[in-house]
Parts: sequence; C-alpha cells; structure tokens
Amino acid sequence: MESVLFNIASYWDWDAKSLLLFAAVFFLTTDYLINFHPASFPPGPRPFPIVGSLFSVDHSRTHESMMQLAGKYGDVYSMRMGKVWVVVLNGFKNFKEALVNHGQSLVERPVLPMIYELNSGMGIIGSNGNLWRQQRRFALSTLRNFGLGKRSLEPVILNEFTYCLKDFQSLNGKPYNPRLIINNAVSNVICSMVFGHRYEYSNERFRKLISYFETSLQIQISLWSWFYNSFPLLMRYLPGPHYTLRHIFDDITAFIREELKEHKQNWDPLVQRDYIDCYLNEIQMSEVQANNTFSEENLVFCVLDLFVAGTETTTSTLLWAFLYMAQHPEIQAKVQAEIDEMIGQSRPPSLEDRVNVPYTDAVIHEVQRMGNTVPLSLPHFTNQEIELGGYTIPKGITVIPNLTSVLYDKNEWETPFTFNPGHFLNKEGKFVKPAAFLPFSAGKRLCPGEGLAKMELFLFFTSFMQHFTFSMPPGTKPDMNFNFSIVLSPHKYNICATPH
Repeated sequence: MESVLFNIASYWDWDAKSLLLFAAVFFLTTDYLINFHPASFPPGPRPFPIVGSLFSVDHSRTHESMMQLAGKYGDVYSMRMGKVWVVVLNGFKNFKEALVNHGQSLVERPVLPMIYELNSGMGIIGSNGNLWRQQRRFALSTLRNFGLGKRSLEPVILNEFTYCLKDFQSLNGKPYNPRLIINNAVSNVICSMVFGHRYEYSNERFRKLISYFETSLQIQISLWSWFYNSFPLLMRYLPGPHYTLRHIFDDITAFIREELKEHKQNWDPLVQRDYIDCYLNEIQMSEVQANNTFSEENLVFCVLDLFVAGTETTTSTLLWAFLYMAQHPEIQAKVQAEIDEMIGQSRPPSLEDRVNVPYTDAVIHEVQRMGNTVPLSLPHFTNQEIELGGYTIPKGITVIPNLTSVLYDKNEWETPFTFNPGHFLNKEGKFVKPAAFLPFSAGKRLCPGEGLAKMELFLFFTSFMQHFTFSMPPGTKPDMNFNFSIVLSPHKYNICATPH
C-alpha cells in the first residue's frame, strides 16, 4: 500500500513539474509573440514580461521621462505599457507629420477600458467614428451660436470677472489660494453656454463638482490606469482608484441629469436658451434618421466632456500665469505699464485691445508654452498602417504625441526652458506666433474649445493685471513644480493680490 501511495505521489510531483514547465514555456512564447515586431517598427526599451516598459518612466513626470527616452531611442520610439503597445512622438517635426500629414490615419482614439466602462464610448473627447463626427460638429456649431470665439461672449466673461474681482478685493492683499475662485469663474463661463445660467461661488455642490475634475484627470493617467487598461478583467475586481473614478463620474453625471430634467420641464423647441435646449431639439429632429447618435445619455457625457475640457486647462493656465508674474516682477510691471497706456483704468479690456498690447499677448502665450497644460496631448490610434520618421507603424497602435517636446523643442525655441515673452515678439516688438506653438494640439482632433480658451485667457489675465499686482507671501518663493496629470497644474500655493 505504501509503495502505491509513493508511486502516486511521485507521479503527481512529476505531473505538477510538467504543468509548471508547460505554463512557463507557454507564457514566455506568448510574451515573445506579443513583443515581436518587424525591424521597421520603432525601437524602444526592452519590455519585461507582464509589465512591459511600465517602469521605464517616472509616472510622476511621464512627459519628461518620455523626452529623456527620446535621447536614447530617437524621437519616434515604441514602448509596451502593460500589454498595450504605444509609439511615442517627440519634436515639432514628428508631431506635425503625424497629426497633420497623417491626420486621417490617426483620427481615432484608443478605447480605454477604465473610461469605456463609465461612458460606453459616448461624448466628444474619447468617442470615435460617426458618433464622434456628429457630436463634434454639433457641439462646435451650437456653441458658436452662443458666442464661442465671437465677441458676443465677451460680456459673459467680463461679467464673471466682476465676481472674481469682489472676492480678490475682499482679501485686502492677504495670502490666498486662488484655485477655487478661478475654477469657479472659468466653469461658470461654460455653465452660461451649456446650462444657460451661472452658479454662485458659495454653492457647495457646484464647488464639490468642479473639485472632482483635477482628481479624475490624475487617476486617468496614473500607473494604475495603465495596468487597468491592460488587464481590465483582473483589475476591475481589485480595490483601487477606479472606484474613486466611478464615484466621481456618478456624482458629476447625476448633477448634469438634474439640469437636464429641469430643462425638459421648461423646454420649448422654439426657444433655445443654451446647449442642452439645442441638443434636446436635435434629439427630436434626428430620431428618424439613420446612424443617429443623439440621445439623452450621450448628451450627459457630451456636457461632461465640455466641462472638463473647458475648465481645467484654462484654470491651470491662469494659475501658472499668477506664479510666473510673481516670479518675474519686471515682466509683470511691463505688462501693467502697457495695459495702463493702451487700455487705462476707466474701462474693462476688450478683445479688440489685443492688437494694441503685443507684449501682454506675448506673455499670455509664453505662459501657455511654459505652463504646458496638456503635456502628452491626448492619445491617438492608427486606423491603418503609416510611415513615420522612417519607421512603419501598424494599424491598431496607440500613438502618444508628446506635446511637451514640441513646446520645449530646442530647434524651435531660442530659450526653450526659460520664461521668455520674446519668443512671441519680432524685432519691431510686434506679436508673432511660431509654428511650434501648438498647446491645443493639431489636426482633426484639434481642441474644439480653442476659441473659448483664447478669449478667456486674454480677458481674464488682462483684467487681473489691470487691477492687481501678484507677489508671493513674505519669506516664500514661487514653487514652479507641477502635479502630473492629463492637465498639468502647479502645486497648491498661496499668493498676494495687491490692488494695482
């Protein structure tokens, strides 16, 4: 009996070893096949099993790590992030060639499981195909009707500044973190176009809502998100920040659904007060059309996209502007002198003033360049094979255009790592915009809110400079470090706004 048990145990031991050996061979073979690419594929760091090249970059400053890797592998290189292959583009030349010359081949976004599980591929930013084309076209045409990129929106922005002005004046030059006030103001400009009204800064629910945006964008580009998007079947059952992201999405969409409910109760197809009214009208008119993508659920996610895209980038840029003015008081003084001379103190600035204040305009653009608010742009996805930088990139590859490498390209900027408004001025002191200034990206996925952002940045910044001088609290220096996210924002700081 003992000999029988011994034989069974020996057999089981041998079988377990064989199983482990088979599993190891299968695993290594599968990993090799995943890693295999033709010689024409861009080179890159050697991926490890399972994690790939995830730990080849510092995820607290991914954009800078990707620029450093370009020094070793070239401006076009590949990485395997988990099980997802990506090609990283660096430099203005490659950025333009990809997004402009190959724009149709890179018009799609990759489907990211972490986000797709929340929005089912709806909205504007991450959608694809006919859905994206219809929603983008409708959003652009509708928001233009409500003043996007037009002077008719100017009074809305200037009126919102009056609320900022009261809050800043009430501080009497005392140190204060300006983020909440700026975030409220910028968000309210979007609210006026989307909801048809603004929210008081004291509205706790509104303040909570817009505070979510920063956290949401940090989670979506974190190391965890790379793992989640590579192994969603496993990761969705583990505890982690994806539950926080779901909670954020649920709260924001519930807020939007309440607005939608109120609009439907008072909706008149003949009276279109805002984006939601127009969208409800479009749902009714399009319901019998083939390939119709208009629905109340899609409306919710389109509004969410408009809020996130139209709030965080402009807010962060203005926060960077205050810091750069505090860091460079001589530049701030020159801006204020130009505004005093060309606009004065008796009236608010106007978009028509832009041509008369070239130095101020140059400073705003340099803040955008140095602030680098969307450091990696947004990912693209090849819908067919393309040739780029001497390499072949197959269909089905995620492409990351490293926008940081464009805004800091040594071949395009005289002093790429130094704050220098001269980048945007010619010898006569007139404003010029270099071709490499692409903070809103390029090609078919160019940011649809570019016109609004330009208006807000000019009117808000010029108005603040007209009324205040910004400086750091005594004994402190400007902290120019950043919080890495889809949108790059400065560390939380306090600043003094002294009446000018």
